[in-house]
Amino acid sequence: DALPIWKLIHGDVFRFPHHTTLFCAAVGTGNQLLCLTFCHLALALAGVISTNRRGSILAGVVVLYCLTSFVGGYSAVRLYRQMNGKLWVRCIMLQTLLFPVPVLGIFIWVNSVALFHGSTSALPLTAILSVIALFAFLCMPLTVLGGILAKNYASPDFNSPTRTTKVSREIPTEIPWYRGRYFQLLIAGFLPFSAIYIELHYIFASMWGHQIYTLFGILLLAFILLVIVTSFITVALLYFQLAREDHRWWWASYMNGGMTGIFIYVYSFYYYYHRSGMSGLLQGSFYFGYMSIVSMAFFLMLGSAAFQFSLVFIKYIYSRVKCD
Repeated sequence: DALPIWKLIHGDVFRFPHHTTLFCAAVGTGNQLLCLTFCHLALALAGVISTNRRGSILAGVVVLYCLTSFVGGYSAVRLYRQMNGKLWVRCIMLQTLLFPVPVLGIFIWVNSVALFHGSTSALPLTAILSVIALFAFLCMPLTVLGGILAKNYASPDFNSPTRTTKVSREIPTEIPWYRGRYFQLLIAGFLPFSAIYIELHYIFASMWGHQIYTLFGILLLAFILLVIVTSFITVALLYFQLAREDHRWWWASYMNGGMTGIFIYVYSFYYYYHRSGMSGLLQGSFYFGYMSIVSMAFFLMLGSAAFQFSLVFIKYIYSRVKCD
C-alpha cells in the first residue's frame, strides 16, 4: 500500500530550521511572556495587583517580566542545545534583548513626543532609571542563570523519532492558491482573532477609554481559549502543509501562531479611527506605539505556544511511522 504523503518526508521533517539562534530566542521570549501573562492575570484576579490604579498594572508587568526572565533564558538555551547549537552565550544575549530593544525604541519615540508637547504622560527620569536598574540587576542575571542551568542540567537530546537524511527532499512548488503559505497565514490569524473579538473591544475601551476593566476572570479564560484555539488551528494547518510535502514547518508553525498578534494590530487601526475619538501626533504616537508593543507580545506568545503544540504533534505522528 502507498504511504500517506506526510509519511514520505519522515527523513526531512526533523531537519532543524535556518537561523536557529533567532528561532530559539523567539521561543524563549514567547514562553517568558506566556508565563508573565498568566501570572499577571492570576495576581489581578486574586487582588494582589490593584486594578483601580492604571500605574499599578503597568508596574506589575515590568516587575513580572524581570522575574520571569529565568523562564526565557532556560527554555531558549535548552531548545538551542537540542538543535546542536554551540554559541549558547549568543543565544542568551539575543533572548535578553529580543523584546526589550524594540520596546526601548518605541518608548524613546513616544516619550520624546510627550516631552515636546509638554504632556504629563511623559515618564519622569526617576521612573526610567528604576526600570533600567531592574533590567540590569534583575532581568539580565536571571536570564543568564536560566541559560546556565539549561546548559549544565537540561538534556541536550532532541529525541526525534525518525532519522534525518543527508540530502533535503525537494519541495513541490506548483500548489493551489488555497494551500499556499499566504492563505494559511490569513486563516491562522483570522480564526483565533474572531474568537476574542468581542472581549478585545472591552479591553481596548479600558486601555484607551475612561473605563476600568475588572473582569479578569473572564479575561483569563479568554486568554486560555485563545492559546488553545491558536495552537489547534496551527496544528491543523501544519498537517495540510506536511500533506503537500513541505517539511519546513518550524518557522511556519511559529508564524501561523503569531499571526493573531498582527490581526490585533490591524484591528487597532479600525478602533483608533472609528471608536476612540483620538487624533493628533501625541495621541497617535501613544496609541500606535504601545499597541505595537502589545501586538508584538501576542505574536511572540502565541507563536511560541503554537510551535510547541506543533512539536508535540509532529513527534507523536512520526513516532508511529515504521520505516526501513
